Amino acid sequence: MNSAVDRIKSVLETHPIVLFMKGTPQFPMCGFSSRTVEALKACGAVFHAVNVLHDPELRASLPRFSNWPTFPQLFINGELIGGCDITIELHEAGELARIVSEAQKAA
Repeated sequence: MNSAVDRIKSVLETHPIVLFMKGTPQFPMCGFSSRTVEALKACGAVFHAVNVLHDPELRASLPRFSNWPTFPQLFINGELIGGCDITIELHEAGELARIVSEAQKAA
């Protein structure tokens, strides 16, 4: 199996909330990643971030793995939630806080 896919699966199995992003939560390297981090922080999410800019193989493999073409990509309990727009919509509707809370309780 592809080593990048193995690494993706391992991260998803290890952390209940994972954000594959450009940059880091402290230093996002694109506006979409920055907005997604802000939404997660506003919900009190404790999440694991993966900087796809530091791993070209992972960056190339994740869109095929998730069937989602862009970054960031938010996964909760191993399932793709979506990118920036979906995360922001969920946050504005109050759903992101509920999903995050449930994931953190189950962890």
